[in-house]
Amino acid sequence: MDGNYFNNKYKVDSARLSDWDYSWAGYYFFTICTRDCENYFGEIKNGTMGLNELGCTVWKYWYELPRHYSECILDEFIVMPNHIHGIIQIIELCRRDGACPVSTKYKQHSLSNMIGSLKSACSKTIHKNHDIYFQWQSRFHDHIIRIDTESLEKIRYYIRCNPAIWRQDKNNVDKN
Repeated sequence: MDGNYFNNKYKVDSARLSDWDYSWAGYYFFTICTRDCENYFGEIKNGTMGLNELGCTVWKYWYELPRHYSECILDEFIVMPNHIHGIIQIIELCRRDGACPVSTKYKQHSLSNMIGSLKSACSKTIHKNHDIYFQWQSRFHDHIIRIDTESLEKIRYYIRCNPAIWRQDKNNVDKN
């Protein structure tokens, strides 16, 4: 069967750019939603996000990513009631002599590896410590940030201000 199929039935096209290697150095903005946009991570009151225990779990594992991925530099991040936004900078790893080899010994990890690791660690901890049915959506949204200060600053601002605009957010299923 040619192409990408889910359960050998449904054609699932990749949301990623086909000519881009997501382990390349750069800034990546991403959004990961919970399954059916269910609120698991806390609530917003007066424009401020208040994390519950599950939200704190997500926060904790976000800050542990660089321990597992040395080419990962964390940037802006926020946990919302049913999704997270973040910026990851992937840097090119170089040896002490300054050479930046392409060999598999120095293989860069991709954005998908990092996001998959974050989702997995959070899910395992939540399932182990809580008697709830928790799932992430199977995919995530990403945007490659152009290397100009204005684009990066606009996205950082959007992430920081996300709780203040929650009532208008398309992921807010409670819009009351």
